[in-house]
Amino acid sequence: MSPFRANPAVRARSPLLILTSALLLVTTLLTAGCGGSATTTPPASSVVSTGPLRVVAAENFWGSVAAQLGGNRVAMTAIISNPNTDPHDYEPTPADARTIAQAQFVIVNGIGYDPWAPKLLAANPTSGRVILTVGDLVGVKAGGNPHRWYSPSDVHKVIDQITADYKQLDPAGAAYYDAQRATYLTKSLAPYTDLIATIKAKYAGTPVGASESIVVPMAQALGLDLITPPGFLNAISEGTDVTASDKATADAQIKNKEIKVYIYNTQNATPDVQAQVDAAKAAGIPIVSVTETLAPETSTFQDWQVAQLRDLQAALAKATGK
Repeated sequence: MSPFRANPAVRARSPLLILTSALLLVTTLLTAGCGGSATTTPPASSVVSTGPLRVVAAENFWGSVAAQLGGNRVAMTAIISNPNTDPHDYEPTPADARTIAQAQFVIVNGIGYDPWAPKLLAANPTSGRVILTVGDLVGVKAGGNPHRWYSPSDVHKVIDQITADYKQLDPAGAAYYDAQRATYLTKSLAPYTDLIATIKAKYAGTPVGASESIVVPMAQALGLDLITPPGFLNAISEGTDVTASDKATADAQIKNKEIKVYIYNTQNATPDVQAQVDAAKAAGIPIVSVTETLAPETSTFQDWQVAQLRDLQAALAKATGK
């Protein structure tokens, strides 16, 4: 898979570029953002009750969940679905502005992962629109790990909140949304939930290494001992310089085979990361790839996650002999 970045050694966190003149023709810039509470609450009289709910997700991993929970009562659009697009540095287009302006429900990740999203929302106000900011919902503030879709407990919180917001916007469909949620949890998401429990029961405490912080929430859920220095993980994720000390520690962990498996984000393969991948291969350490967005982009959230978890399970089995 091609990496997101033209220069993979740098992952900029530059401020959002000024919106194009075409975008400004169709928007009015407001100062309000989408922070504060997890969702905004619309006046009941402003909710449009005819036709499917118009739902927009900033990224397709949350969009996949929302589409499955909404079924035939929602029309879902994900702004970022191409795996070659970097959510951090995305520049909105006039088409995105129109999509947001028409949306009744918008889901953004927050925590600095999609900084363009709240600005685009503020520039395209819509009466009665509900905005779900995942970071606010799960209580992770700016500077925290933004990769909440890799946290199973946070995924369940998002599922519950999306269902509640659907019922608020479309009360006539309340029973339908409850049924969709039940089916999603007990059937669609069951392989994901079961596999997490299976891996944790068998491999909890196993030392592993990783290329960046995207792995942290899932490693915690699985009970794995992620020993790569946090400073290294965060620096690669944020596109900042890795300290010599952290790099030396991470490199030594691979060279000395202190880790059983190395997990890396193929969509952020910096030179430091690629060097570690090569070193892990040379040391005979199994390597597991993960991605930030759905791979393939037509996959469902659960199928994507299960495929990665199965790869990890196989690597752990090979490395530990159990």
